[in-house]
This record gives sequence, C-alpha cells and structure tokens, in this order.
Amino acid sequence: MSKIVSIHSFRGGTGKSNSTANLAALVARFGYRVGIVDTDIQSPGIHVLFGFDEQKMEHSLNDYLWGRCLIEEAAYDVTSILRKTGVKGGSIHLIPSSIKAGDITRVLREGFDFGLLNDGFQDIIETLNLDYLFIDTHPGLNEETLLSITISDILVLILRPDRQDFQGTAVTVEVARKLQVPKMLLLVNKALPVLDFDALKLQVEKTYNAPVAGILPLSEEMIQMASSDLFCLRFPEHPLSKVMEKVAKMITA
Repeated sequence: MSKIVSIHSFRGGTGKSNSTANLAALVARFGYRVGIVDTDIQSPGIHVLFGFDEQKMEHSLNDYLWGRCLIEEAAYDVTSILRKTGVKGGSIHLIPSSIKAGDITRVLREGFDFGLLNDGFQDIIETLNLDYLFIDTHPGLNEETLLSITISDILVLILRPDRQDFQGTAVTVEVARKLQVPKMLLLVNKALPVLDFDALKLQVEKTYNAPVAGILPLSEEMIQMASSDLFCLRFPEHPLSKVMEKVAKMITA
C-alpha cells in the first residue's frame, strides 16, 4: 500500500523543505519508490536541494493545476542524487512548483482547485507506482495544508525549540487529531547542542502528548552547505544524519 507523508510546520524557517528532501532521499535509499510534491506554491524551493535546473522545468505543479499538462508530465526523475547508493530499486521523482514571479502571483490572486490537487496526488502514486509520496506543505494552516493533512497516512510536524513554534504547533496538533491522522511524529529542528536533548524530548512529548521522532542539532555544516546538496547523503555519519535516518525508519516501519 502506498503511503502519503506530509511534512509540515506552523511557521516558516524551520527547515521543512530541507527535512522533506533528506527524509525522502533516505527512504529511497532503503529501496522504495518515492515521489515529492512541492505544494508550497507561494514560496517554492525544494528543487534547489536536488540541483534541479529551473531552465529545464518544462512543466510544474502549477501547469497541472491550470490544466496545461498531466501530473506525470510535471514529474522529474532525480534519482541520480542518490549517486547509486542504497538498496537497488529505490528512486525519487520530484514535482516542483514554478519559481516564476508571474505564476506565483497568479496563485496568490486566483488560487487553485484543491480537489484537482488531491486527484493529482492519487494519479501520480498510481502512474509512477510509488511506495511513498512526500508532500512539502506551505507553512501555517490554509486549505492546501488542511487537504494534505486530511489525506496523510503520516504527518511529520517540524518545530524549533521556540515559544512561537510551540504555540503554533499546538494548534496544528489539535487540528491533526480532529482530522484523525493515523500517525503523527514530531521533529525538533535547530536545537542548540548545549541543550539537554533528553529533557527537551520529554518536554515536547508532554506538551503535545505525541511522540518525538528525533531532535536535530543546529549544524554549522548544514548552514554552510546553503541548500546546495542533501546533507544526509553528503555527510552520512554526521549526528544530524543519524537522527534523520532514524526518523526515516520510523516513517517506513
């Protein structure tokens, strides 16, 4: 059975797209067929992490939503990012959103058909025979994120050890419970290494009554990469990568 995994955060700047890309790549390395959809249409960017040349973006998610192409025509095989590592058979297909200013302003002005987006998710799963479809959502709560949460088999909520993040995440957790998401995982990102990670984990789990899949340390190496590559593939032995790998295994468990 294929599974839909939504990666979400209540606020921007949590490292959501970076986490989505790295988790999807790790799952693909386990030998699964993985798809990624960038539904952060207002501020797209996950394609940068895969070294995707925007000039080669013949079609995007926007084109599908506006009836210009089939959803599979906007899917690009980016399996080469794995550099032939991992279990044979794993693959990654990326459906990016348009980075063109005109396309972004059109979305902001006109919106799009959310029912068509849901149909697209199901079509791409079937057409590409995907095991997992990762959805990189737009921060906050709107119609698109509510749709993504509603149809998710697994919801990964990313937050920083920050009071504003804690408050916003509480709202999202409550919504996810009302929508009866089958599996919800919390991922704390950008935690200062001086913090007591065990105490932080207990605090977050007590606050939300939900499991913390991992705590990612704030990493200078990650910052220095500046989204030029997938961190977990470049530095597989780094403590951050080890936590990510643990989370990926929880997703596929």
